[in-house]
Amino acid sequence: MKKAISLFLVLLMSIVLSAHEFWLQPDKFIYNTGDEINIKLMVGENFEGENWIGDSAKVQQLMIYQHDVLDDLSKKISGKGDSMQFNCYEEGNAMVAFNSKNSFLELDAAKFNDYLKEDGMLNAINYRKQHNEMDSASKEYYQRSVKTLIQIGSKSDNVFLKETNLPLDIIPLSNPYLIKKEKKLYLKIFFNKVLLANALIKVWHNENNKTEEQDLMTNEKGEISFEVNPTGRWMVSTVKMEHIDNDEKANWQSYWGSLTWGYY
Repeated sequence: MKKAISLFLVLLMSIVLSAHEFWLQPDKFIYNTGDEINIKLMVGENFEGENWIGDSAKVQQLMIYQHDVLDDLSKKISGKGDSMQFNCYEEGNAMVAFNSKNSFLELDAAKFNDYLKEDGMLNAINYRKQHNEMDSASKEYYQRSVKTLIQIGSKSDNVFLKETNLPLDIIPLSNPYLIKKEKKLYLKIFFNKVLLANALIKVWHNENNKTEEQDLMTNEKGEISFEVNPTGRWMVSTVKMEHIDNDEKANWQSYWGSLTWGYY
């Protein structure tokens, strides 16, 4: 019985470690006015995942931006692993932004070091080296800051440029839905309203059940750029880790961010 429990815990931890990414996934990205829009909150890796098992109690904010209107969607999430459904009756772009409350994760030293290396969190690795903590377990708060951009009807607007209150905010500098053939897209990444320089950014493109991923680094202006084909679905993701002092429970705080859009 003890062996079975131990095996289950190892399996559970491997799932937690592999399920790094968190994103908003609409059933499609391009809608007619009045269509029901269904958006899942997904957790996983390689742009593949399962429904998030959180509920409304874990929601810090859930907002929709359309034209000059900002509405609260938090009551649209009712049960665990639920998705949200709503309708938009005006043409243009709509942006949904979600921020979770803190959750807690504890990892042994080796797993935490691997996790930091995989996601390019050099500031955390350097801190641990400088403070002789490479052999110390981690106690971490983490939260998600994610957005999706969808198209309603044939009109476009500049809602994609709006800054949100998300701790991590990924902002394209041009409208992805105006890309008609392969074109370079520029984005800026902010952390607490400040441009995030020298950060690892992952770009995911899923088409015909195949996902391609590339790693980029923001420049000193917090910018990245990459070529976009107007096919399939796209995600840009990153993570920011900060050390915490004088907290009895945790010594690290991480923020996970993503932006999704697509062409179907």
